[in-house]
Amino acid sequence: MAFALLTSVPPVFGLYTSFFPVLIYTLLGTGRHLSTGTFAVLSLMTGSAVERLVPEPLEGNLSGIEREQLDAQRVGAAAAVAFGSGALMLGMFALQLGILATFLSEPVVKALTSGAALHVLVSQLPSLLGLPLPRQIGCFALFKTLAAVLTALPRSSPAELTISALSLALLVPVKELNVLLASVLCFTSSLDTRYNVQIVGLLPGGFPQPLLPSLAELPRILADSLPMALVTFAVSASLASIYADKYSYTIDSNQELLAHGVSNLVSSLFSCFPNSATLATTSLLVDAGGNTQLAGLFSCLVVLSVLLWLGPFFYYLPKAVLACINISSMRQMFFQMQELPQLWRISRVDFAVWMVTWVAVVTLSVDLGLAVGVVFSMMTVVCRTQRVRCLALGLAEGTELYRPLRESHKLLQVPGLCILSYPTPLYFGTRGQFRRILEWHLRLGEGGQLTPKTDSPPDAVAEPVRVVVLDCSGVTFADAAGAREVVQLASRCRDAGIHFLLAQCNASVLGTLTQAGLLDRVTPEQLFVSVQDAAAYALERLELTGPKTCTVWV
Repeated sequence: MAFALLTSVPPVFGLYTSFFPVLIYTLLGTGRHLSTGTFAVLSLMTGSAVERLVPEPLEGNLSGIEREQLDAQRVGAAAAVAFGSGALMLGMFALQLGILATFLSEPVVKALTSGAALHVLVSQLPSLLGLPLPRQIGCFALFKTLAAVLTALPRSSPAELTISALSLALLVPVKELNVLLASVLCFTSSLDTRYNVQIVGLLPGGFPQPLLPSLAELPRILADSLPMALVTFAVSASLASIYADKYSYTIDSNQELLAHGVSNLVSSLFSCFPNSATLATTSLLVDAGGNTQLAGLFSCLVVLSVLLWLGPFFYYLPKAVLACINISSMRQMFFQMQELPQLWRISRVDFAVWMVTWVAVVTLSVDLGLAVGVVFSMMTVVCRTQRVRCLALGLAEGTELYRPLRESHKLLQVPGLCILSYPTPLYFGTRGQFRRILEWHLRLGEGGQLTPKTDSPPDAVAEPVRVVVLDCSGVTFADAAGAREVVQLASRCRDAGIHFLLAQCNASVLGTLTQAGLLDRVTPEQLFVSVQDAAAYALERLELTGPKTCTVWV
């Protein structure tokens, strides 16, 4: 019911969303410890979409009938968003796109949930203070809400402020007792009539009639459904993976897409809003000893009893208490910020991804922040491939192993033999860097070989290169642009009198190079399965000087 307030729908629809999706995921999901249902981040995103699609009338002070009509329209909009996100996840399942979970890194997901928790906290301030303020949506909504609250602060309700303060103080030990005490206090003191305290009101018994969401709304909500589908899958898959690793079992990402897609799609027929796995309830489930989805069935029975029999007991529950529950449920998300010092020590890049995503979520919005975080995270990967070094290899003394010449132990370098290792994928983004590095090491120019540079580092080749071995073990893939660069390099080496050898190409890379015309420039005898074989071929077949007259780097 508390998360229904975030979604801008009546509280009873939070109960529906805590029943139908949980029941469906219990049957289809692969996460044994996962608890599904209402989730603050999705509720916040859905609420923003609902407020945009069905805004509050400017005149305010709606009659009872007008309020019911507005609520019905908002429930329909929320159900349409759930239908759209469920359909998108089923489409992703049909295309077997479960691998997309790998593109939402842990820093992005944690920053997203932490930033959304701050949005939830600020959005609940009007309910805590008893201020009937319109909900702010779009970019900078958090700051707009803060400004509106500060402006209207003198008009806050002392009664609701007192209820909120007491609720937050008592909420940490046990929230169920807090709900009971608040309901009894509001009933016995008539706070709703004497002090105009907002209460939950009547919870309709039973279940709603199945109703297909308006298909005419789908084009309007598609832009909202896509980020919600991604957030649902990202949070659920990452949370399921954490507990699967902890308890030594596996999950199926594509099956998770199916489970959450069906649960959102089917539950939308019963007027439910978007749902996913939840951090707080999953943690509570594990702490309570739940090890299977039978715990989900038990929670369904509890919700069912409320819907059928216990609903009237929540009539006098103040909405301020529900706002306090929303804030309390965010504690675990706020605690994620404690990991930042450790993240800084482990990886500055991941720390930057976390901070950029968090700032984007807080200042812009949850969906735009997600987009910024994913794009920035992918940019860091691309940038790191641009900064890789091509390493010259030498023979480790007393072994047959080749290691980078810059290492501290003794390595042997055969004059005229250059062994280079390029440890990154070769694609359109790295082709220019690949060309420059190879030209520098081999001293290739437009007219052939260049003279050595006077400022060459220790791993530069001292004599003119007669044979070059390119170690491709680090080239995990190559595209057409990268493959053509290798073919051009082979041609330039042939023109410069350098024998060009390739070693340790995987089947995919070798196939791409072959399709690009590599075998028109080199013979199959110039392709080797290991660097050792290529170096032995160079020493024996081309009559190069052996290691006995080598250069030793210490």
